[in-house]
Amino acid sequence: MKTAHRQPLLTIVLAAGKGTRMKSEMPKVLHQVGGLPMVGHVLKTATASGSTNTAIVVGPGMTNVSDAATKLNPSAGVYVQTQQLGTGDAVLAARDAIASHEGDVLVMFGDTPLIRPETVARLVGALDGGAEVAVLGFHAKDPTGYGRLITDGLVSDGVANLLSIREQKDATTAERQIDFCNSGVIAFRTKDLLGCLNRIGANNASGEYYLTDVISIMRADGRRAVAVAGLEVEMLGVNSRAHLAEAEGVFQRRARDAAMAGGATLIDPATVWFSHDTVIGRDVLIEPNVFFGPGVSIGNDVTIHANSHLTGAIVEDSAELGPFARLRPGARIGKNAKIGNFVEVKNATFEPGAKANHLAYIGDARVGSKANIGAGTIFCNYDGYFKHKTDIGAGAFIGSNSSLVAPVKIGDGAMIGSGSVITKDVAADSLALARPVQESREGWAGKFRAMMTKKKASAAK
Repeated sequence: MKTAHRQPLLTIVLAAGKGTRMKSEMPKVLHQVGGLPMVGHVLKTATASGSTNTAIVVGPGMTNVSDAATKLNPSAGVYVQTQQLGTGDAVLAARDAIASHEGDVLVMFGDTPLIRPETVARLVGALDGGAEVAVLGFHAKDPTGYGRLITDGLVSDGVANLLSIREQKDATTAERQIDFCNSGVIAFRTKDLLGCLNRIGANNASGEYYLTDVISIMRADGRRAVAVAGLEVEMLGVNSRAHLAEAEGVFQRRARDAAMAGGATLIDPATVWFSHDTVIGRDVLIEPNVFFGPGVSIGNDVTIHANSHLTGAIVEDSAELGPFARLRPGARIGKNAKIGNFVEVKNATFEPGAKANHLAYIGDARVGSKANIGAGTIFCNYDGYFKHKTDIGAGAFIGSNSSLVAPVKIGDGAMIGSGSVITKDVAADSLALARPVQESREGWAGKFRAMMTKKKASAAK
């Protein structure tokens, strides 16, 4: 839910880090949590927090990051940090966006995907009290490595006056005992932000331009800075595969809780995996070991049996899936339809009441209402070059172990005999059979066994 602010909000997302500890050729922010690149989570949070403009800061040659970000937010501006000289330098890479913006400025990180919109709203809202800068902090169980937030200790409505931020490398022994740490997320409400950023120096242990130094600069000018406390779990920055798994775990727990709060029953929540955009209706029953890939929407009163896998599919009210059902992109399962065990559906629509109870592949097709697809049926939709469509009429019956070679149309109420290979259209209410005539040779099997038994005995001698 979007939260309105008194000022227009520009969000600058820093996404130039290569993430060498990920041991990957892919930039860190493109690694996924809940089926969405981490930078996508940050962009969604910014939008949900009321951001009116967005700027993405990437490194040289990181076109895959800029392409992904602008696909997720087409209005976002992309800026390149030519050298990685610290967070202050990274924000200044977006100087044109800052210069053309009138209102609040929020700085977020593309590798911190778990911050909730309501937390960002509290941070930006803290500027309403007269502060010109607000920093999002958290109390860390182990503060080692984090910058420390040094406050005056006075807290009002969860907001403390912020005196300075000290990086771990530059902190004194006493300052390192502080557990109130910097998340890196900062909000500004000042007309002279660029002037303050330009005054940041690199006189520190790393020789970098720290964005956090702007706190001391602004305070020296007599401007107020505050710190807002959030939950440590939200501030997890992903710097390794282990961190990525940790973030995924947090996301999944949130998604499971949300599904159950919305009226779904998860028999074993820990074994159900959601994507960032999964939609689950009310009175849905989900058995163990069910995986939802991106693009899945489930209606009300749906039953999903164990070990089913869904991606890019729409399932309407009162349908039943699985166990071991596989729905691929483009699958649309109508009301009261049934997709049974070991049935795969791809780019196909099942109209209300249609069913394929077991062992079938249905691709590039329409299955009419109350049609019945028998076990072992294959829709042969691909000729090695192009996909073709199969159309099954309402109330049609497809016998077991049939192959329908697309393009082909089976009329309403038609029946296909078991074991048939259908290559031509079948008229409504017709019976189609396409299989060899059965031939029987009495006594042949007994003679064959006797002959082979004799041969085997001779070979053994």
